[in-house]
Amino acid sequence: MSRFEQAVQAIKAQTQLRPKVAVILGSGLGNYAKHCKKMQTIPYAEIPHFPKTTVPGHAGQLAFGRHQGQDIVLMCGRFHYYEGYDMAQVTFPTRVLSALGVETLIVTNAAGGVNQQFQPGDLMAIEDHINFSGNNPLIGANLDAFGPRFPDMSRAYDRELIALAGSAAKQCGFSLQKGVYAMMSGPSFETPAEIRMLRTLGADAVGMSTVPEVIVANHCGMRVLGLSCISNMAAGILDQPLSHQEVMETGKAVEARFTALIDTILAAL
Repeated sequence: MSRFEQAVQAIKAQTQLRPKVAVILGSGLGNYAKHCKKMQTIPYAEIPHFPKTTVPGHAGQLAFGRHQGQDIVLMCGRFHYYEGYDMAQVTFPTRVLSALGVETLIVTNAAGGVNQQFQPGDLMAIEDHINFSGNNPLIGANLDAFGPRFPDMSRAYDRELIALAGSAAKQCGFSLQKGVYAMMSGPSFETPAEIRMLRTLGADAVGMSTVPEVIVANHCGMRVLGLSCISNMAAGILDQPLSHQEVMETGKAVEARFTALIDTILAAL
């Protein structure tokens, strides 16, 4: 707990804002921070015990400010299990956000489309997830100050926030997909056989993040909205190789819609 307190105090020493809403920006979606004006940034390197981001497209800083009538904090870049961090490190920032007073977490990611009705560039509200990482961030001694030993995950993604996101998308002139997100550990993309398995098990999208943060956010009592940008169709659906460059390019292509959606959601909260 002292590690969380040290991080919280370092942040409080640099900003007077105490936001109730946080947004984690996933791969290819980091430009949203540039859309938010007059944000105060705190590099992760200046926050005790924060890991270092190693993946292109993840800036590695917190951004605090007022936007769409809300005091918000943006997490510009996340940490992944495949980077070599353990689950406690991956989810350390989520706990710090909770300790800062954040009550609503919007977590975003780039994902591969498993549902064959999806198209690259679609945005999807996550209704549920499947954890194929082989690990859980709550393994080990329970942190009673944050939540119970056995947290309920039957509504890990807040239904009212999902409905709000759907209405926001309609206001922005497009339809928001809904579905189940499957997390694989990465960093290799999935095989066609693994994608067939995931489809059989009910997954609509697949990625290498999000699930650890969502589990910990629920443990902390946060309301969670998950949004996926379908950056590519998963392995075996199209006869073409997959690459991180494609993920980044699709993120840039949907930037306007993604920005409008987050703006509308924030304004409605």
